Amino acid sequence: MDMIFFIKGVIMGLMGSIPLGPIGVLCIQRSLSGRFRSGFASGLGAATADTIFATVALFFYSLVMSFIESRMTLLTVIGGIIIVAIGVSLFVKKTKVHIRRNRVGGKKIFKDYISTFFLTLTNPAYILVFIALFSSMGIDRDGNMSVAGGVFTLAGVAAGACSWWFVLTFAIDKLRRRFRPRHLVMLNKAAGILIFVLGVAAIISAFISGGIKSI
Repeated sequence: MDMIFFIKGVIMGLMGSIPLGPIGVLCIQRSLSGRFRSGFASGLGAATADTIFATVALFFYSLVMSFIESRMTLLTVIGGIIIVAIGVSLFVKKTKVHIRRNRVGGKKIFKDYISTFFLTLTNPAYILVFIALFSSMGIDRDGNMSVAGGVFTLAGVAAGACSWWFVLTFAIDKLRRRFRPRHLVMLNKAAGILIFVLGVAAIISAFISGGIKSI
């Protein structure tokens, strides 16, 4: 029975991670301009945050959501501003220098991990995604699940999310060898523009859905 919970968790981890938003674009960009370990570390940061969201959705929804709902607009705007800043940074980055530093091992893997971890945490609305996933997979959130069942479910979520980011960044790293520096410059510019647009869209959607009074 516990293995069934684990398998369901893996499926939910995959379903929650596969849609490519700004985090996905950022992981792809880091895998292309850096190395596999840079992109994968970034994905692990997102997977860690997703597991925290899944934990809240499974065990602490009623305690946490009232606090989050009153600040949802502010948190979304903050996350959008950070995403916009990342997009601008990627657009203006001197890509060739960046690639050369990665080749001599100058990239700080922990920085990649922690940046996507906190960036993902700025979107607490993702808790609702896991609530929907739990319901679709028949996971009981009413307190009747055993502690062991919950642990196996969350372990599955983490395993599914990590597996997705491993596969994605590994595949992108293999493709990276086909790109020359001038191609990576263009890809960095494109990624920067896309991330910038996604950040602006997040800010606009926050005001449309929540209104300025939520801040």
